[in-house]
Amino acid sequence: MTATVFIDGEAGTTGLEIKSRLEGRPDVRLVHLTDEKRKDARARKDAIASADVAILCLPDDAAREAAKMLKDTNTRVIDASTAHRIDPDWAYGFPEMVPGQREKIAVAPRVSNPGCYACSAVALLRPLTAAGLLPADFAVTINAISGYSGGGRKMIASYEDPNAHDYTESSFRVYALGLEHKHTVEIERHSGLTTRPLFVPSVGNFRQGMIVQVPLHLRALPGAPKPVDLHALLADHYRDAAFVGVAPLSDPPPAHIEPEALNGTNALKLYVCGNAARGHAVLMAVSDNLGKGASGQAVQNLNLMLGFPEATGLRP
Repeated sequence: MTATVFIDGEAGTTGLEIKSRLEGRPDVRLVHLTDEKRKDARARKDAIASADVAILCLPDDAAREAAKMLKDTNTRVIDASTAHRIDPDWAYGFPEMVPGQREKIAVAPRVSNPGCYACSAVALLRPLTAAGLLPADFAVTINAISGYSGGGRKMIASYEDPNAHDYTESSFRVYALGLEHKHTVEIERHSGLTTRPLFVPSVGNFRQGMIVQVPLHLRALPGAPKPVDLHALLADHYRDAAFVGVAPLSDPPPAHIEPEALNGTNALKLYVCGNAARGHAVLMAVSDNLGKGASGQAVQNLNLMLGFPEATGLRP
């Protein structure tokens, strides 16, 4: 079986990454538009209608408009934008999130691809809220750092192009200080929280890679769990996952954790680092922000939707 796939927005950062993972696969035929046709609504509508699956790599408003083009077609869709991530009519594209999610994605006509920060945060939090170890109304704080590729073309240019207006060699920048980052509502919804988390993202002077951290005062949680309890719960939840793994609990904890450790893969690795005597723990998730939280995840969802082996074209 050869499936026809159209990437609407294939010239952007996410689109190019998806294209690179699909090119050369004998089970996929990509539909392309010429440069002059990419902004032609009629040409895009025809391309969407001709595909088995359309992957939207567009700004939110454009993704909503593209989704409307699916009316009266048999085309299924994966939306990599933020536009539909909390829409109940769209399957959330994180197969490992809860039992049955993989099967839901496989048959869904519309799938929303998770945000990079959100995928990691949800991976850490959802098993804890589901088990009651973390109350849904708990005041969660999330700190994160991502490579600059997560900011798209403009941010990439600001770090890499000496001719760019805001070219910078800054090693570290905290941003979204109005505390309204667009992934926050997605994290709240899919983590099973009822209290909006406090999310503080940052960007480092490296192209790709990501660490998301959730610090916890364990004595503030029901039953005052130990780090070993959190680790056991996460390890059990992801024991059969192809792309999500939990690092062994170590004492002492690792000397350091690198955000670029999983670049080029579709892997998401979770860590529990704790100090049982102090009642402290920090949960961490490491991934390639262009992989499991973006293009790699889109390909994983595509494989499920088309009935292909889930890991096809992906590095674990």
